[in-house]
Amino acid sequence: MNADFLADYIDASQARFTALSDAIWDTPETRFAETRSSALLADALEREGFAVTRGVGNIETAFVASLGEGKPVIAILGEFDALAGLSQRAGCARPEPLEQNGNGHGCGHNLLGTAGVAAAFALKAWREQHGGRGTLRFYGCPGEEGGSGKTFMVREGLFDDVDAAVTWHPEGFSGLFNLSTLANIQAAFHFKGVAAHAANSPHLGRSALDAVTLMNTGANFLREHIVQEARLHYAVTNSGGVSPNVVQADAEVLYLIRAPELPQAQEIYQRVINIAKGAALMTDTQLTVRFDKACSNYVPNRALEAVMERYLHHFGLPHYSDSERAFAAEIRATLSEDDLRNARLNAARTGGEAGAAWIEAHGDKLLMDEVAPCAATRELLYGSTDVGDVSWVTPVAQCFAPCFTFGTPLHTWQLVAQGRTSIAHKGMLLAAKVMAATVLDLLTDEEALERCRDEFRRARRAQPYSCPIPEGVTPSKLAN
Repeated sequence: MNADFLADYIDASQARFTALSDAIWDTPETRFAETRSSALLADALEREGFAVTRGVGNIETAFVASLGEGKPVIAILGEFDALAGLSQRAGCARPEPLEQNGNGHGCGHNLLGTAGVAAAFALKAWREQHGGRGTLRFYGCPGEEGGSGKTFMVREGLFDDVDAAVTWHPEGFSGLFNLSTLANIQAAFHFKGVAAHAANSPHLGRSALDAVTLMNTGANFLREHIVQEARLHYAVTNSGGVSPNVVQADAEVLYLIRAPELPQAQEIYQRVINIAKGAALMTDTQLTVRFDKACSNYVPNRALEAVMERYLHHFGLPHYSDSERAFAAEIRATLSEDDLRNARLNAARTGGEAGAAWIEAHGDKLLMDEVAPCAATRELLYGSTDVGDVSWVTPVAQCFAPCFTFGTPLHTWQLVAQGRTSIAHKGMLLAAKVMAATVLDLLTDEEALERCRDEFRRARRAQPYSCPIPEGVTPSKLAN
């Protein structure tokens, strides 16, 4: 069977792929600064015979690797960026940063991109024996964490000729990523005031920090008057200094606005701008708004999910050793009941009523041993991904693969600690097999691909795509 050929290749080469994943874990780099991580993946693909184009979409760390020619064009999406402030020693079940305030792979993207490379290599090996039509591409996608790299890439037309795409995300269970996500907009609000001595001449000052405080207060009142699924997050990125005896002349706050649909997020964004204008008016300061990035909600393609789900069940779940289970128990001991409750809710959402019954039976397990049920659902995943914009221009399917102790929240030290372990490697290799087999079906089964394309065309006729990032906005690295 073709799927077993792909799996055998990945298993035989697993040392190569785990080493690549660990090398990316070892040097965690944040959005659009992933110079080494991007090069590790691109170089590996180039050595394997893929034609690699670097710096695509006017992003230094983005690349496309291609094999074959003609139609169909099937894409595998890979990420490799880390998160700031999550440095953590691997295999350690207590907080222990390798570098104080350093970066860490708190969402498993060292695994995410590497699994896509493994799938691409396996498909190349299959083609060398069996031939085949069409073009296989691997997209090196930087800046998913807070940068919406794929949205910029979509805006630049890099996916215009792609017939379908697949990807995955590390999780604590195996199943389909079949939920819509939240669209979002991120923007910085900078206030310019007038400095003064806070005791001797405060009446001469105009406090930019007061403006930020008033803006945040207004935004907090806004929360009651937006759709209940919407989210407002903010971080004060410049408080104007550390001297309380100075009226702060410069201050800035960064806002991330989320909602189920892009028009909702855009409407809320305009209301937040009005609140910022009001804060500037109240404090007699000058406001500058800098649009940073945005992404669309993810649109599942049920026909493509059906192909992928078949291989999730075909390959099953990894087997775990006693030492792996013991480490999982150590990690579980650091998690709260709320962590576990939230993980159960997220896993159950993918399967409707069957998902609720499944999590009732399996939700206490350290490491999952069954694939979560899948059902077409209108449930939301309360997060965002720039895969959403790709799903608006071509059919996309995603899966989850078990890389962590069930219950581990994303963006935590516990997840970083597990991202360089054999548990994580096993989930990564499983994802590679599922993606490779799914892509091979799309390359060899014209009817299966046409079902995916037909569903996509019907969806776009009902609602065309509009890129949420305006022309002129360029990707920016994470501020220090």
